[in-house]
Amino acid sequence: MLMGEYQHSIDSKGRLIIPAKFRSQLGDHFVITRGLDGCLFGYPASEWQALEAKLNHLPLTKRDARAFVRFFYSAATECELDKQGRVNIPSTLIKHAAIDKKCVIVGVSNRFEIWSAERWNKFADEAEQNFDQLAEDMDIDF
Repeated sequence: MLMGEYQHSIDSKGRLIIPAKFRSQLGDHFVITRGLDGCLFGYPASEWQALEAKLNHLPLTKRDARAFVRFFYSAATECELDKQGRVNIPSTLIKHAAIDKKCVIVGVSNRFEIWSAERWNKFADEAEQNFDQLAEDMDIDF
């Protein structure tokens, strides 16, 4: 399970250090693609395969399904870590997530997310203010 929040920086070549706690769970190859809410999603290979199976069941006759799948896959990139635990993020993904230099990597159960520090801070502030209400609306029983 991927969890936690980690502050990192992306260098001028688009390289980002993946948190050590995530590396063993990601294995040799993993996938990073556009995510929702202006971030990037990263998936271990097994989770990516499970997601692919779900996406393959979307009806090809539905315009929204075709558009989502097309856009989601078009930026997907298979990644591997270098000897320093870094991954190279393509410029299209850096642009999508509006990452300048500082970024935040967040574990979200079966995936991780990469956020620009600015977007993450805005999201976290709003979520913190609404956390109790979000839990109530979702009827979560702790």
